[in-house]
Amino acid sequence: MRAFSRRLVPRTLRGRLSLVASTTAALLMTILTVVFNVAVNRHLQHQADDELRNRAAAVATTVDTGGPRTRVLKTANDHLLDTNVWIYAHGRLLEKPPPAAGSPPAQAAYRLATRPGQGCATIKGHEPVRLCSLAVPGAQGATIVTALDLSPYRSSADTLLLGSLVLDGVMLMCTYVLTRLSVGRALRPVRTMTDQATQWSAVGSDDRFDTEGHPFELARLGTSLDVLLDRIRTVLRHERQLTGELSHELRTPLTRIVMELDWLRSRHRSADEVHAAHEVIAEAAQSMRTICDTLLDDTREGTLKPMTAPGTADIEPVLHGLLQHLDPPERLKVTVDSAAAVLCAGVAPALLERIVSPLLANAVRYARSSIILSAWHTQGTVHIHVDDDGPGVPESFVGELFQPGRRADAGDGHDGAGLGLPLARRLARAVGGGVSYDPEHTPGARFTVTLPAG
Repeated sequence: MRAFSRRLVPRTLRGRLSLVASTTAALLMTILTVVFNVAVNRHLQHQADDELRNRAAAVATTVDTGGPRTRVLKTANDHLLDTNVWIYAHGRLLEKPPPAAGSPPAQAAYRLATRPGQGCATIKGHEPVRLCSLAVPGAQGATIVTALDLSPYRSSADTLLLGSLVLDGVMLMCTYVLTRLSVGRALRPVRTMTDQATQWSAVGSDDRFDTEGHPFELARLGTSLDVLLDRIRTVLRHERQLTGELSHELRTPLTRIVMELDWLRSRHRSADEVHAAHEVIAEAAQSMRTICDTLLDDTREGTLKPMTAPGTADIEPVLHGLLQHLDPPERLKVTVDSAAAVLCAGVAPALLERIVSPLLANAVRYARSSIILSAWHTQGTVHIHVDDDGPGVPESFVGELFQPGRRADAGDGHDGAGLGLPLARRLARAVGGGVSYDPEHTPGARFTVTLPAG
């Protein structure tokens, strides 16, 4: 039953609003029609009663009550006055209309004449009749009863009822049509906004809805759609950013795998050399897997609000492990300086590697002779300096240093996509830390990583 009723309900908002408006109008018209016809019937009945009493008063003028007995006087138009009139005196019938005695009107007339006071009654049948009684003034016990055929009145009432029903049907149809047209016109901007939002969201457009001058409801809808479009654009931007970051981070271990495979194919190798190459490939593959897991986990958890990553990492072993992976040239002197024997950061080791790795890779890329890694903690925060004695960051580029895809000099001969530093800062901020550049440090460059202490 419920499924059947659901199929009857229109699926469109315009159809549902039109159905509600039509139902409401039908209910209101039904109530008004009933009230109107009840009022008309009462008015027609009052008119019939007034006519009956006027006729009874006219007949009362022909009743003589001056003698010892009540008698009816004859007049010129006596046949007109005597039509449907009964005259009683002390329960005795003085005069009656042509219908035979014992008919329903005669019986009703007798009951009204013997009832004290004045009254009216209706005889229902094929031809309804209305009767009213009137006491003759000055004559004790004399009563006049008049009758009237209600067929013309009923015919008028039926005509009014039929007319009101036809009018209700026309108004109901007009209400439905006008409601559909009005709702369709009112929803036209909504359809336009929906089509625009669908088109803009597919391409991540910068276009937004102009809510000024629109009705309040449409302005709110436009604002909501603008927010959704902003979120979709943010998701698309994060998707592109994640793709770039994965490409950037996977490039180094993938290069190591390719180099080892080329080295194995170049000439015949001993079993130890093949085993060593396999170890390097396995280590690079594991590094790629760690990079993917770290970036994907960070993307799932969201980086728009700070959070505390589970786990702790011993900083010094992580830094030494990164140096082994990067394998800096022999010309570089790399120093790891820790202010404490055991210094822990409140992040997972894999995440710490992903934060420090781009900074250390840049230092190895640009340093002339030395790199210094130093770590210490202050009041629940761990600080890590990555210093190099390279050319440093150009002063004009400092403001764009952490913007994705930006490089100070794309033709400097070094490989890179400009995604490492933005990734390091984003991952650090995701756990309540940060990555910053110190423009006052000379010579070279200094990057500082701050993380919660473990």
